[in-house]
Amino acid sequence: RAVLEALVKRPARVRALFALAVIAVSVFVAVTVPVRLGLDLRGGTQIVLETRSTETLKADAEATDRTLEVLRGRVDALGVAEPGLVRSGDNRIIVELPGVQDPRKAADVLGRTAQLSVHPVQGPGTEGDEKLPPGERVLPDESGELLHLGRAALGGQDVKSAASRFDPQSGAGWHVTVDFEDGEGWARLTGEAACHPAGDPQRRVAIVLDDKVISSPQVDPSVACGAGITGGSTQITGSFTSDEAKELALLVHGGALPVPVETVEQRTVGPTLGAEAIRASAWAAVVGTALTALFVIVVYRLMGLLAVVALLCYGLISYAGLAALGATLTLPGLAGFVLAIGMAVDANVLVFERAREEYAGRRRPSGRSALTAGFKGAFSAIADSNVTTLIAAALLFVLASGPVKGFGVTLGIGVLASMVSALVITRVLAEFAVARRRVHRRPGVTGLASVGRVRAWLTRRDPQLMRRPRRWLAVSAVVLAVAAAGIVVRGLNFGVEFTGGRLIEYATERTVDPDRARDALADAGFPQAVVQSSGDNGLTVRTEELTNEEAVKVAGAVAEVGGGAEKVRDELIGPSLGDELRRNALLALGLALVAQLLYLAVRFRWMFGAGAVAALAHDVVILTGVFAWLGKPVDGVFLAALLTVIGYSVNDSVVVFDRIRELWRKDAKAPLARVTNQAILQTVPRTVNTGIGVMFILAALALLGGDSLTDFALALLIGMVVGTYSSVLTASPLAIELDARAGGGKRPRGTAPRTPAPRTERTPTEV
Repeated sequence: RAVLEALVKRPARVRALFALAVIAVSVFVAVTVPVRLGLDLRGGTQIVLETRSTETLKADAEATDRTLEVLRGRVDALGVAEPGLVRSGDNRIIVELPGVQDPRKAADVLGRTAQLSVHPVQGPGTEGDEKLPPGERVLPDESGELLHLGRAALGGQDVKSAASRFDPQSGAGWHVTVDFEDGEGWARLTGEAACHPAGDPQRRVAIVLDDKVISSPQVDPSVACGAGITGGSTQITGSFTSDEAKELALLVHGGALPVPVETVEQRTVGPTLGAEAIRASAWAAVVGTALTALFVIVVYRLMGLLAVVALLCYGLISYAGLAALGATLTLPGLAGFVLAIGMAVDANVLVFERAREEYAGRRRPSGRSALTAGFKGAFSAIADSNVTTLIAAALLFVLASGPVKGFGVTLGIGVLASMVSALVITRVLAEFAVARRRVHRRPGVTGLASVGRVRAWLTRRDPQLMRRPRRWLAVSAVVLAVAAAGIVVRGLNFGVEFTGGRLIEYATERTVDPDRARDALADAGFPQAVVQSSGDNGLTVRTEELTNEEAVKVAGAVAEVGGGAEKVRDELIGPSLGDELRRNALLALGLALVAQLLYLAVRFRWMFGAGAVAALAHDVVILTGVFAWLGKPVDGVFLAALLTVIGYSVNDSVVVFDRIRELWRKDAKAPLARVTNQAILQTVPRTVNTGIGVMFILAALALLGGDSLTDFALALLIGMVVGTYSSVLTASPLAIELDARAGGGKRPRGTAPRTPAPRTERTPTEV
């Protein structure tokens, strides 16, 4: 806030140079640094692994880092182009595998602990022998015969290298050659085994991988007792195929994972869905932006045209910011990027409406002085409203995960870019334009010479909205009751992200009735599967946590009834991660409300903060209740929409409260109800114009964004309507009631009484 305030107060030449520098840097970054697309846009698999502690080693950040390095070697050996591996927190690793549509092999290779050990064989084993010395065990060999194994003589850390080989001459076929670092240890182990006669089980050496004997060869008769096999090299044979030998060599050479890992989340999206999502979102961006630009130009004429140019610069700055930070652009993040275009309109509308009040109301003699007053008057509302949105974006980034975190990043970058666009670029362009002689002679061209139809209508009617504030609170209470009833009666349809389980979406060759697919899955052994239609020829199957083998059975059942099926999305969430996401969602909402209350209490008064937070809670309950009545899923994308609605709602509240504070400075003895009514009437034009601009963006997302963005746009459309209503007709009446109960007459912070200037003594209805 302080940096922006200092910047906007600088001379016009300084602002112009700063704007040119920002645009030049943004163009350079946009051209030279590509934005990394998430897997939901380019197709592939994302696997989230969680390290687990053992009796001897704790799964802390250090152990997870070592595990990450081992996994990196395994992923490189898989041959995946541009893989991504990052640590998340102290004990989670996120693995992104672009182009991998079948996650079974990747998950098997990554998740295996690969604990390799070499044991002497003590003799035949018996089942149920629980009195073995520490380190000894009984395991079946390759043929199923039980062997009593002694303590491990060598481990995975002793492996120097491993490679798959094919030897057609000896008949061994595909095998794995292993070289040990400790050649003397291998010679000693094989030398002790060579002291037993041929055919004796104790002449064997057992190679164990993940508690399974993968090879237990006899020491060759040519090896002398005590001498052993020198050179520290051996072969693992066993009728391997080419792929099996390569995978085994990869696991052995990659080394043992320091700690075991568990797959807690798995997402797979087909490239078709990614291409469609990009195409749909691009169309939504083009159409929504074009309609918004056209609306702004029609309403504000020349100023609107310059604002559109600034909005294009905003898009460039936002894109460059994403590229410079190395952020991954996901599908919800792309939606947030498109949505932030609508948010950028708000700052321009605030400035132009304030300038209209000054110029059309004859308070300022010229368009240039009116613009200066407009930027000065709108600054506090723009700064406060955007700070509250940044709070929501920060909470998303800190508490959320996966795509929702990406949404928080793009939303935060969008808010910062919108402030630079509106307060710097728009101002430079607008001040340059109104200073031209041709524009000065034709004030109607600027779009600032008239107050606008909405403001003119309000001036004529002068409605007293706050005469009976309790009526509006009663309406809000009724709507809240209906929404809460939906939550109680219908319940919430939590997505797989919060409940844990597996969600798989298929594209079938023909349209399939969900009931028929449900019966087929029940016959296949999945009676609890939830089946829903998705698009024209699509089915979404949600079940409890499935293994990859069970997922193959599900795919077979769907393909049978659908005449063939192609998997376009696959999400696996472990129950522990689902519980954590649910807790984080509630924590994010709670912290968002507390943070908004504290910020508004500091910037204004506690009664305004309480009114705004009550309106936010009102919006959360109503939006959640509507989704409960409609049976829509409550998932991570819904959470992103919900927190965005919180930002929108508090934006409107801040604009109204900022005007109340300004009016109360001029008339410190005026009743809060009258001042609030004036503030609402003065800010309604801004609310209407901003709402229409954002409506174009959201409508484009809902109609053109495809199935993946429909629920997101629907939640924001509902939230925008509810948030606009609550910020004006819930937060304001509640603040009036709280003020009355507290004794009344208390001014917001920064409203020290002063004598108003003669040119500002008229009331808003006289403008």
